[in-house]
Amino acid sequence: MENLHSHHENRWIILAIMSLSLVIVMLNNVTLNVALPKLAIDLGADNSQMQWIVDAYALIFGGTLLVMGSLGDRFGRKNALQFGMVILASSAGWAAFYADTANQVIAARAIMGLGAALVMPATLSIVIVVFPKNERGKAIGIWAAMAGIGAPIGLLVGGYIMEHYQWQDIFLINVPIIFLALIIGAKYVPQSKETTTTPLDWVGSILSIVALSSILFGIIEGPNLGWNSYEVLGAFGIGIISLIVFIKWENKTPYPILPMSFFSNRGYTVGLVAISLAFFVMFSFMFMQMLHFQLVRGYSPLEAAIRFFPLPFGLMPAAANSDKLVSKFGVNRVVGTGLLLVTLALAIFSQVSIDTPYIILALMFWFLGLGMGLTMAPSTTVVMDAIPEDKAGVGSATNDASREVGGALGIAIGGSALNELYQRSIVIPDGLGHFSSEINNSFPTAIRIGQKLKMEGNPAGDILIENARLAFIEGMQASSLIAGVIALTASIFAYRMMPKKVIISKVKQLKEEE
Repeated sequence: MENLHSHHENRWIILAIMSLSLVIVMLNNVTLNVALPKLAIDLGADNSQMQWIVDAYALIFGGTLLVMGSLGDRFGRKNALQFGMVILASSAGWAAFYADTANQVIAARAIMGLGAALVMPATLSIVIVVFPKNERGKAIGIWAAMAGIGAPIGLLVGGYIMEHYQWQDIFLINVPIIFLALIIGAKYVPQSKETTTTPLDWVGSILSIVALSSILFGIIEGPNLGWNSYEVLGAFGIGIISLIVFIKWENKTPYPILPMSFFSNRGYTVGLVAISLAFFVMFSFMFMQMLHFQLVRGYSPLEAAIRFFPLPFGLMPAAANSDKLVSKFGVNRVVGTGLLLVTLALAIFSQVSIDTPYIILALMFWFLGLGMGLTMAPSTTVVMDAIPEDKAGVGSATNDASREVGGALGIAIGGSALNELYQRSIVIPDGLGHFSSEINNSFPTAIRIGQKLKMEGNPAGDILIENARLAFIEGMQASSLIAGVIALTASIFAYRMMPKKVIISKVKQLKEEE
């Protein structure tokens, strides 16, 4: 690896650039969600196309993370970062100016996902190699804080743009920010890569893409196609088989893309599990609350996004200062306590009703953010400290993949539980039997039907809206309990299984001693 000590005086500027780059990736993950109704009208998109406008980004991003992280290690992490940003800017600009069909937007989103898969592992791996070990926990805490606030900021930006501009501007807003990051990054970000050049593990690369993409496809499409549908079961089957073959191949090939020896380090394995479970809870919760604020409480997308901000106000200081708590109390206690705070917030949220004052909700958002900050930053530090710096890109990619899989599972399973309870609880008013299928299958559809009937002067509209909101709240309460049980399980798991102190890999220890 190139000597980076001359660059250390700029490490905090570099961290700011990596944070900006990271927020760009997280923004792209969620901003478009609030524009879907307008997109559907302007592009004539059907339900399947609407789904894939959102999911194409997540599928390509999550499926190629490991390969892109490995390419960064091999050919230079700065190169991966800059090239990924160019892909993001060009595909976003093309979508803003030229995309006029749903399929073109889907294609642009897929290419953006590919660019993001280059950018995100590079951000964390560059942070790892430019910071000395005594400052690394602090730096990773700030990185994790930016990763955590990216989604709420994305909702806020998306909501503001859709209230004042057109859906194309959601793509266009990325371009000047990306150019700013490119220009500053070209000046300050140092180049780093593996010290020894080894043959690229093409077989492992292909197997990792097939395994991650197939598993993510099954998770994403499960709620829509049905968990027992041939497509979903087939995707899971291909994913599991590919994963088994991948593990066997990585164990026998001399130059693996992901050395299986990493998983013998308890900190690495337990850290990935903790991150995945934390993001399961966070994304499940955010998915529910966007529906809750907009369709139950009647807020606009922008007003709903603003009400999320107690979460990052709790998350940011907790993540940025978690290194001090870890040095005093130990990794396992800090992460376990963080997940316990998440459990507490979700337990109280399971008692929320339509009339619960927002101040109570805001407090629970703050507690949730506090718990997430104490969970994400130390877990990420444990994962990254367990691997040699030569593989920082791959380590970062596995960290990112665990977030992506956990978040996708949270939305899919949380959404399925919410929908199941909603369907069991909804009471269809007399005279609306001909709408029963649409009302049962979708809470947003039930609200739209109720609003249309209300505008036509039909009193059944008000009754339907009230019944749908009550049914949704029951589903949200149950889904919050499920997420709370998972958070509690993860807390116990972290207390018992996560090391109290960071366990450094033998390979990394030898390199540092040299």
